[in-house]
Formats: sequence, C-alpha cells, structure tokens
Amino acid sequence: MDQKQLQQIFLDTDFVHWSGTPEELKVAEYLKAKCEGLGVPAHLEGFRVASADIESAQVLADGKEIPCKGFFGCGSGTVEGELYYMTATDPVSIAGAKDKIVLLDTQGFSFFTYQDLMKAGAKGILCTYGNLYYPQTDIDERDLREHVVGDARKVLCAMIHISSAVELVRDGVKRVQISVQQKEFDGESHNVVAEIPGRNGEFLTLSAHLDTTRMSHGSYDNMSGCVGLLGVMDALKGADLNYGLRFVFCGSEERGLLGSKAYVRDHEQDLEKTALNINLDMIGTIMGKFIACASAEEALASYLRYMGAELNFPVDAHTGVYSSDSTPFADKGVPAVSLARIAGGNAAPIHCRYDTMDVLSMGQMEKDIAFIAEFTRRMACSAACPVSREMPEKVKTELDEYLNRKRKA
Repeated sequence: MDQKQLQQIFLDTDFVHWSGTPEELKVAEYLKAKCEGLGVPAHLEGFRVASADIESAQVLADGKEIPCKGFFGCGSGTVEGELYYMTATDPVSIAGAKDKIVLLDTQGFSFFTYQDLMKAGAKGILCTYGNLYYPQTDIDERDLREHVVGDARKVLCAMIHISSAVELVRDGVKRVQISVQQKEFDGESHNVVAEIPGRNGEFLTLSAHLDTTRMSHGSYDNMSGCVGLLGVMDALKGADLNYGLRFVFCGSEERGLLGSKAYVRDHEQDLEKTALNINLDMIGTIMGKFIACASAEEALASYLRYMGAELNFPVDAHTGVYSSDSTPFADKGVPAVSLARIAGGNAAPIHCRYDTMDVLSMGQMEKDIAFIAEFTRRMACSAACPVSREMPEKVKTELDEYLNRKRKA
C-alpha cells in the first residue's frame, strides 16, 4: 500500500465511531471490505455492550447550574449532598466521602477507588476534564463501566470541566446536586476477523482496535493501528508462511478492552493454537519514539531491540502490561507484544478533538508498517515460534493488578 492509499483510509474513517454505534459498525464493515479487497476473507463477530442514551444531565452547585455530561450507565435520578473535594485515594481521604458528593480532579476512577468510595458511603461522583488554559471547554462523555461497578451499588456520576471544578473549590461551594436521566439497554459492538493461512495449523494473531472515544475521530488512536494491520496484510498476503496470520480489528477497546475480551472468550479453543499476539495501538506519528511492551519473556523484548538495531529502526522495548488489546491475550497465557509510536499529548493528543490526521506522517506510517511486517514475517516463517509460552511472574503480577484482581503494592 502506498502513501496515497494509506491516507485515503484515514479520510474515509474521519468521524467519531464510538462503541456500539452505527458509526462504529460502519467502520467495521469498511475494514472488512478492505480486507476482502486485498483478497483476504473476513467476517464480523458481534458481542454485547452496555449502552445508553442520555436524555438529560444537570449539576447544580449551591443552586447554580454548571455545564456537565452524565456518565453512561450510572443510572437515572437525582442525588444531593455536601461537596467533598477528594485530593487522593488513600484510606484517610476515602473516609471523608461518607454521604458526600465526591469531586475528583481526574478524568475517571479505577475499580478499587470506586469500590472504596461505595464502602465509604459516597452519594455521587464528579470527575473533571480539560485544561484550564485551553480555549475550548469540551467535556468528554464517559461511562460507568460494568466491571468497575462489579457487585457494588451504582451512584450518579457526571463530568465537569476543570475550570468549573476550580471555581467550586475556590468559592467553597457547599451543596451539589446531580441529576441524570437516561435509557440503558444492551447494544452490540463488532470485531472484524480475517485470516491468511499457514502450513502448520497454528497462527499469530494481530490486533488493533477500531473504535474511538466520544469526542475523537481517532486517526492516531487507533485508526493508525488498523491501517497498520492492513499494511501488514498487504505485505504478507502472498507469502509462504509456516504460521497463519489472524487479524482481529477489535471493537469497544476504549470501554475496557471489550472487543479483545470477547474474542478470547469466544475463541478459547483457538488460543492453544495461537503462538503470539502482535497488537498495534497508535503508530505513524510525525514525532515520537517506537516502543514495544512485551507481556512475555524478556527474550522477546531483547529480540525486538536487536532487530531494530539490525534494521536501523530504534525500538524502546521492555516487558510489562500495556493498556490495550494485547492484555486479554496475555491473561489467557498467550505471549503478546504491543507496538506503538508514542508521541505524547503535546505532539499527538488522544481522546479529544485534536486526534486528527494532522499528527500523522504517511512516510513514517510506511516505515512503521515495514518494520512490523518484517517482524511478523520472521515469526510466521519460523520453524517453531521462538517465544516461550511461560509468562514471567512480574508480568503475571502486573496482569492481576491491571485486571483488578489485586491492588498495586
């Protein structure tokens, strides 16, 4: 695929395509057609996602209305209480949340923070978004995720702009009221699955997520990864491979890796035949360094560093857990590596209006794809995949922490 063809894919998908929406399905069908256009059969696999239509959301601070967005899935109703600005999540800070509306200066909250707040008796939660010094006062729309709630109760949650939060604290606001009305229902998201066969009946699974957040067109995060998969597919579609290549374009990653979790659940028997997961999450930026996070033995990270040196393509490789679709594979015992070109929020912001094609370079995209395709070819042509299925204890611990099975030490 040349630069013009790469650019056209970004142009064709240059719109918000949030989890479970018709727009996300449109992108899934588009990617399916792109695979088929390359001569690689593909199909869609649907899976359930919690969905909601918010009819109204309101936050009153000492009776004054401030702009807000309600959290999808937090329920409906009205709650009122004393405002409590909680600056940390330690036990002493959590203890002060009883019967309060808690204000966090973060964009969301973890499983354990939510569970602790519910045990402490918090009545509602406000989160913050934006930058006090930027001209836009965008407020992102978030969801109260099912795996965060777990067996706890739901409380009303809303997002406010950081400028409003500063005013609340500065002015000593005493009482806050949150009101949300929404219709909650079961929606459907989709993975796109395509496959190039190999000789030995086993395969490598390559993944990238196709969805965006509510405010982003997602050129960088993560249509760039999807374009990367198509580029690898185009490069290797006619190759003589020992291991087959299965491409999974995952839906609903932005809501907690839901597409890759659905894939490993529905393809449990296939995981025994999966030698390696190669996940692409954000590549091809004008600025930024290429990184590899291997949820696998250190030898894989070392190999990527050596290969990068051999090909004059610097790779910052390490072991650990990457917050993307590689994680559900690693959690099932499949060695996995996430590859990305990380530019940082000042050069290539994500999850906001600034995630556009302007941060990307089609020339760099070609170079990144060429390296990823060569790494994939080497693994797929090996007589036996050299990556061990033994997961290091360090990675197992990080998986337990990331997936909320244990608290971070």
